[in-house]
Amino acid sequence: MTTKPNISQNFATEVIEELKRVTWPTKKETVRLTLIVLLISLIIGFYVGIIDILLAKGLEILTKFR
Repeated sequence: MTTKPNISQNFATEVIEELKRVTWPTKKETVRLTLIVLLISLIIGFYVGIIDILLAKGLEILTKFR
């Protein structure tokens, strides 16, 4: 009778082999890309905040006429 190979052990081995083939970014690339993501997030947050303030003021003006 043949035994089945342990599926989780095979999976872990394959994951380790695949991770060895990954091209990891350098520290300089990681810092640069992180700063870009933070900058874009701040810009979008600022934009959404301004839109929110304008819509709130517009709603306030509309509800005063009631």
